Amino acid sequence: MGGWIVSKQLRVGVIGLGVGEQHVIGYNRLDNVRVTDVCDIDPAKLAEVADRQDVPGRHTDWRCITENPDIDVISVCSYDDAHAEQCVSAFNNGKHVMVEKPVALRRADAEAVLRAQQDNRRLLTSNLILRQVPRFREVRRQIQAGEFGEIFAMEGDYIHQILWKIITGWRGQMDFYCTVFGGGIHLIDLMRWMIGQEVTEVCGMGSKLLSRDTAYRFDDTYMHVLRFAGGALARTMTTFGPQRTKFHSLAVYGTKKTFINDMPHGKVFTGDQPEDESAMTVGYPAVEKSDLVPDFIAAIREHREPVVNHLDVFRVMDVCFAALEAAEQRRVVPVSYLI
Repeated sequence: MGGWIVSKQLRVGVIGLGVGEQHVIGYNRLDNVRVTDVCDIDPAKLAEVADRQDVPGRHTDWRCITENPDIDVISVCSYDDAHAEQCVSAFNNGKHVMVEKPVALRRADAEAVLRAQQDNRRLLTSNLILRQVPRFREVRRQIQAGEFGEIFAMEGDYIHQILWKIITGWRGQMDFYCTVFGGGIHLIDLMRWMIGQEVTEVCGMGSKLLSRDTAYRFDDTYMHVLRFAGGALARTMTTFGPQRTKFHSLAVYGTKKTFINDMPHGKVFTGDQPEDESAMTVGYPAVEKSDLVPDFIAAIREHREPVVNHLDVFRVMDVCFAALEAAEQRRVVPVSYLI
């Protein structure tokens, strides 16, 4: 990264205008940053969003974004099976990249993205947005301060009634899709970030009871158990079909304190008596899809790593790869890290 980038106006391109529109809004809120080009394979959506957000450059071919020499930063918000190729092209053309999860659907593709990112020395981040939730940030602060004692167990579930997305949407039309990669990854990343440790091994199972009478070919619900480097165990569930409101279930068990996420407030326990329970009133979810954008831009200008850096992107992806392998092979799988 050259010194010129600190003071110049950063020009941004966004590929994919579903969640990508929130990226456009996030970038355009920042001083000396402007989204100049957007891309979507649907011409009607492209025109609608570009008109609404006043973006002049409009393309249906993503290469017009990644290969544009005037663009400095790219958000990749396209269908999951396009992420890796678009990231590689962006890096090889000198761009910094924010990519929606997952960065890749296969290990070989993740390796290609890592190679391009490292060779071109550009920043990579991903929209692992639960790290920005005020309540979860406060729990992490207390853990890091030692207030929980030693963490010995956690539970983190991605619970969201979006079964239609894999039955009738583009996800179910891809050659391969995994709900852990698209949803559960958030809670896996949240737990590893909470305690600052990596996962060493995974076991688990999947089922497709919710989608068994549909054309969707893959498991829709997964449960996994993770072992962390320090010995703590964690259970995680990913389901796209619960009969309840969207919720990020999180429980953290320490030798001094326990936290249970709940609505409207979290619960904190310091013992097993009624008087040992208190409420955590810090906001949840209280987060927007573009909340990591300001730090990413600041990282580019300040020549530092973003709060979600390339190590995070690839390491949580490696846990997801191991989780899928564990469910398919019904065995405990050690996590093999690319970096």
